[in-house]
Amino acid sequence: MSGIGTALPAGWIEQGDTGVLAGRTGPPAGPDGEAGRRRIAALYRKVGVKKRHLVLVDPDSSGTEPDRVPFYPPGPGTHAGAPTTGDRIIAYEKHAGPLAVRAAAAALADAGVHPGRVTQSVTVSCTGFAAPGVDCALIEDLGLPRSVGRTHVGFMGCHAALNGLRVAGALCAADPSAAVLLTAVELCSLHHQYTPDPVADSGQVIANALFADGAAAMLCTGADFRPDPPTAGVSDEPKTATAPYRLLGSGSVVLADTADAMTWRVGDAGFLMTLELAVPVAIRAHLAGWMDEWLSTFGLTRAEVGTWAVHPGGPAILDAAAEALGLGERELDPSRALLAEVGNLSSPTILFLLDRLRSARGLAGAKASDGPVVAVGFGPGLTVEAALFG
Repeated sequence: MSGIGTALPAGWIEQGDTGVLAGRTGPPAGPDGEAGRRRIAALYRKVGVKKRHLVLVDPDSSGTEPDRVPFYPPGPGTHAGAPTTGDRIIAYEKHAGPLAVRAAAAALADAGVHPGRVTQSVTVSCTGFAAPGVDCALIEDLGLPRSVGRTHVGFMGCHAALNGLRVAGALCAADPSAAVLLTAVELCSLHHQYTPDPVADSGQVIANALFADGAAAMLCTGADFRPDPPTAGVSDEPKTATAPYRLLGSGSVVLADTADAMTWRVGDAGFLMTLELAVPVAIRAHLAGWMDEWLSTFGLTRAEVGTWAVHPGGPAILDAAAEALGLGERELDPSRALLAEVGNLSSPTILFLLDRLRSARGLAGAKASDGPVVAVGFGPGLTVEAALFG
């Protein structure tokens, strides 16, 4: 894993103000909706997020001004005024490509590799559809070769960057001279849902409170990839001061009898998430047993893992993963800090986390003898995806 790059929209909004927005697109106005608005505000305070970057926010306006997302007009406690799915996809087409290009450019710069050296492009997204899409934006606006191989991992949810990483690893194994650019971009804010009944819709309120927008990319190179010598002022020397990750393997499991615990479906007014209390229950019940079995295939135990990169799906998910895996606060501090600073970005989040952990390991002088890194994420299914890095 030769380079990582991340990108966030310039516009951002504090969590308290997104709670105001949620209140305006929730219960009916007036005294009848006051209890519902209080419940929304309470849920927004509980999810561990302080601010979020959103493509729908004007970056030139104040960070504390609540009327900064006109895309969602105040609703009378119904979906009548909500943007249609078509409206939201138009916004996705406008914003997804430029954000992905920024992250991909940063990853290539981090690796010190020219865009023309990329042989395969793997894109990941679950918050929009377009063709030509992000894969073509990387060709037109970043300068990937027009002959680059293109593969898209779509609609898989928060763990999908790990699925994309599995594809990238397979491509590098098949062609050891390959340079595979993995790019994940999500615009979760486009699917904010109106919640006229915050009690019945509490799962949707929590989803509204957690998710944000962002993109991340990783350059994956095969064992025989060799940087070109500098030409015409373009250097192929890595820009990062920290050692790259080396992918050792990946794993996946769909937990039995959990199909309804977390879902992601297309609706008439955006994409709809189901998020049930059964999610942390299932993680507590099943994660440790599967993780132990998977690690054993590499001759490892949980105690031998040096660093854990747990996708910050939300406080309840992090608490459940910590309890299941026997992790302390130190192991989860990076995940909780990322959630507080940017929210849950869906698929790019794990790459943001790996980037931060890489920097921290570099500053600490981490060595291979300090133990491998395990990244783990959760998504609809209920699915657990994991990757092992040396």
